[in-house]
Order: sequence, then structure tokens, then C-alpha cells
Amino acid sequence: MTSNNNLNVEKIKAEVSKNVPELRFQGFIDAWELRKLKEVTERVRGNDGRMDLPTLTISAGSGWLDQRERFSNNIAGKEQKNYTLLHKGELSYNHGNSKLAKYGAVFELTTYEEALVPRVYHSFKTNGKSSSCFIEYMFATKRPDRELGKLVSSGARMDGLLNINFDEFMGINIILPSTNEQNKISEFLRKLDLTITLHQRKLDKLKRLKQGYLQQLFPKNDEKVPRVRFAYFENKWEQRKLGDLLTKNSKKNKDLNVTNVESVSNKTGFTKQTEQFEDYSVASADLSNYYVITEKQFAYNPSRINVGSIAYKAVGDDKSVVSPLYVSFSTKKLLNDGYLWNWFKTTSFQSQRERLSEGGVRDTLSFNQLSEMSINVPEYLEQEKIGSFFKQMDDAIALYQSKLDKLKSIKQSLLQKMFI
Repeated sequence: MTSNNNLNVEKIKAEVSKNVPELRFQGFIDAWELRKLKEVTERVRGNDGRMDLPTLTISAGSGWLDQRERFSNNIAGKEQKNYTLLHKGELSYNHGNSKLAKYGAVFELTTYEEALVPRVYHSFKTNGKSSSCFIEYMFATKRPDRELGKLVSSGARMDGLLNINFDEFMGINIILPSTNEQNKISEFLRKLDLTITLHQRKLDKLKRLKQGYLQQLFPKNDEKVPRVRFAYFENKWEQRKLGDLLTKNSKKNKDLNVTNVESVSNKTGFTKQTEQFEDYSVASADLSNYYVITEKQFAYNPSRINVGSIAYKAVGDDKSVVSPLYVSFSTKKLLNDGYLWNWFKTTSFQSQRERLSEGGVRDTLSFNQLSEMSINVPEYLEQEKIGSFFKQMDDAIALYQSKLDKLKSIKQSLLQKMFI
């Protein structure tokens, strides 16, 4: 009598024989085959006693990372003598549960010739019947998650590891094309990854450059003028109380004319609540007590100002309302909005915020406390020049971020269409 397990395998094989990926390179027509992972790989374990090799860990979002970079030091300790020696081209499965990888993540070692990796990882290598790079991308599609999910009987342990042992992991079903097709797919996706990496580096470089200019174009707390100035500006800067340059917004939505409810995010600024909370608004049913936010106004969450939850309503943006718990204000004519917006990103603002904020789980900053801050300001034309300069930088950063997001989206789409 045939077991149910064998029947299921035959059923899967029958389904696979009818299917090919939605997107395929020209010249490949053979059906993909159902295999056990252990049929195309073999275990890697132990080490040769060398402890001076790079000691790595897997991050679901970033792949292999040096422990000294991720944790500021080597956290292996005495356990390092039990770590696994991994060679370039070999793989490890970190069966740790995380937000990005519910059933763990698999990565091939590509950046080092040799490295030591935690023994708790399931490390393995291909045996000529599969491509290491293809195996990594296959796991990146999350398609094996269905197989891995069947092996998890009680979720994650206290240490965050899924209770999937090596033999169970090796027993999962995977679907593979010929090695030639695997190599073709892997080569294409590696080139796409290289493009993504180059765009990420350019974006990171621009962000670092902006941070450098923030330090150079704004005076430090004990300085009267910045270290770098635009040409033809020579007048001294004046120290003022921020309260002398701001007007608090107290306009409420009493007539209920505004129904666009927004929150302030430290990443995206003003954000529709239905977008931030996935089509769910946390606003009160009665919006009459909410503050109306119009063009050229700032708003911040007093209890999240420590993580940068402050936003600016640019010219052309839709009018909205925000929670009465928020603080909203605009600048007087002596202070340029762009200048102030970037001053909020300086160490001068951060140090004063830390000093003036009330304690607790989250530091809070009232409008009165904000008004007590000191700010060094040049003449308005120089403020305008500084604000315009950083606006151009922000636009360039946004453009690179958009290109990077598009490339990542293309990759995710390809992963779904090029694999079964």
C-alpha cells in the first residue's frame, strides 16, 4: 500500500511537470524537477582550529555581517572554538525567527574566502547538482517557507531559534531546473544585486555628505559663525530665542471642514493615518478639537521628538488635521523655513532637546520648552541660501532613494516570476 506521504510527493511531481516559471530565459524548455534539499547538497561542519578568521553572523536584511561591525565586538567568546569553518561558495541557514524572515534565512558566503560562523546555523554546500547562488535566491523568494512552516511545531524558542533540526531542514522539497538554467538565473540576479548595491552606496554617500554639511554650515553651540559659509556673506550671526521667531498654531477644526487626518512619522513626515496604520484611522470620531495644518506650518509629536517625529507642510501639500496632542507652529518673517527645518537636524538642536525635555519612557518637549532654545541666525538671504542648498541635497537623496526602491521592487517581482 502506498503511504500518504508518497501520494503527496507524486501529486507535487505531477503538478510540477505541468508548470514552468512565468518568466524564463530563451532556450530553456525542460520541466523543473522536485528534489529533496539533501539530494543536491551536503553538510558542512567543524573547523581546523584557526581562530583568527573573520567571525560572521547572518542578518535577514543584510546577509553576512562581521560580528565586530554588527555588535561592536566579537560576541563568540569561548564558543568560537566550536564555530563552523565556512568556505567561499558554501551556505548557512540561520533558523532564527525575525520580522523579515519568519522561517529563517539562507545566505551564500561570497565576501570572504573563509570565515567562522555559529555552529547553531545549518551549514551546507552544493554537490554539483545545484548552484549555491541559486539556492540562496530560491530561499529569498520565500517559497520554501511553506515547507519550513510544516516543521515548526511550537514556534520560536526563547532564544529565537525555530525548532528545525538539520535533518529536517535537509528533508524539505525544493524545485530546480537544470544547473545551466540555475547558473543563468543566478548570474542575472547577481548583476541586478550589484546595481542595487552601487545605488545604495551612492545614496549612503549623499547622506553622509549632507551630515557633513550640516556640521559645517551651522555653528556649533559655542561658535558665533559656521566653519563654512557661502561667498559674499560676512555679517555676524545673531543668537536668538526660538520663541521670538515662532508663532504657535492654535487653529482648531471647529467647523469640521477638514477630514484629512494625518500623523507625523520620523521617516515620511506628514502621513495619512490610513496609510500609516494600513487603512485604519486612530483618530477620534470628533475632529473638531484637532489642529488644522496648512502650507508652511510645522508640527511634531511631543512624545516622539527624540526620534525625529517632526514634519513640515510644504507649499502645494493638502490641508490636514493632526491630533490635539501635537504641537504646531509657523515661523515669523525673520526666520526661513528651510533654514529652520535643517537646523532641527543639527547637534545644536539635539543637545538642547535632551537638556530641556522632560524625562520618562519617552522624552517630551512642549512648545514652551522649544521656545526656550537658542538658535544662531544669519541675515535672511544667507538663511535662504542654506535652506535652498539642503533642499537640493534632499531632492537628490529622494531621487536616489526612489531609484533604489524601484530596483528592489523589480528584483522582488523577478524572484516571484523566475522561480516555481
